[in-house]
Amino acid sequence: MKSMSTKEIYLTEAGLEEKKKELEYLKLEKRPQVIEALKEARALGDLSENAEYDAARTEQAEVEGKIKMLEVMIENAVIVNTAGNDKVSIGNVVTLKYDDDDDTEEYTIVGSTEADPFENKISNESPIAKAIMGAKKGDTVMVSSPNGEYNVTIISIK
Repeated sequence: MKSMSTKEIYLTEAGLEEKKKELEYLKLEKRPQVIEALKEARALGDLSENAEYDAARTEQAEVEGKIKMLEVMIENAVIVNTAGNDKVSIGNVVTLKYDDDDDTEEYTIVGSTEADPFENKISNESPIAKAIMGAKKGDTVMVSSPNGEYNVTIISIK
């Protein structure tokens, strides 16, 4: 059951599977490795001056934090359905033309946890995604960004 204060996390079906695989890896492989490293570090003796022990404890905290974060993310995931491609929504691949030139860019609109600008996956919370959400093919919309305002035209929605 979702708590009222927990934010919904928008994920594509593939994104959710990726998070589940990462969680499984952390629980079944990484966590046991860290526990083993802690045991080995403890066996070295004096814990007050034991760098290996400190490093293992730090890694354990990071792994446990990541596990907790992934569990919350999966628990609060809202799977986006891209069945209708008449309006821009999360999960769509959108081709945009910038009004100041003839170049087009293709972006996949994803939830903030899946965003990866190097793969042209942009967050639904980004200025450009906010501007085009709900728009249709052929629409020209104004994007307000920290660098100023500009227009984009939606060429296609997949």
